[in-house]
Amino acid sequence: MSHATPPTPTDPSSGEEALPASLARTLRQFRVLEREDKMQALLGWSKKLEPLPEALASLDRTAFTVPECQTRVDIFPERQDDGTIHFYADVNARQSPTVAAVLAITFAAVNDQPPAVTLALPADFVRLLMQDIGLGARESGLSAMIARLKRFAAHSATTAPE
Repeated sequence: MSHATPPTPTDPSSGEEALPASLARTLRQFRVLEREDKMQALLGWSKKLEPLPEALASLDRTAFTVPECQTRVDIFPERQDDGTIHFYADVNARQSPTVAAVLAITFAAVNDQPPAVTLALPADFVRLLMQDIGLGARESGLSAMIARLKRFAAHSATTAPE
């Protein structure tokens, strides 16, 4: 059984709150990239989004859709027996690589971790990631996806594992 890596504090002068180590690393990498390189990095990340399991694909999507997002995206949280969380998403990565990339980056850090790791995501995480890319219109929907993850994590943290 692997143990969760606690969030790693980042440099306070960077304006970032405590982040999971993989997110802090990704943000540092994105900070030094030029716009075109960031776009290529996002495209690469979009291909890493875990496919939706067949059992989830047949569920009614109403409760899982993120209505604030311009793109149709459904986020499926699963609480594991050990209290950790695993998120899945259904989004057309070809049509919406930015959405898929943000989810893949986030899921790489928070999946199979305790709720506290998801709750450690700062409110401005999307802005920090998307800085200087010029996709400001996407920020509201992307932030809504992160808020959805945090709401589930907060609920999960207050209820005992089944």
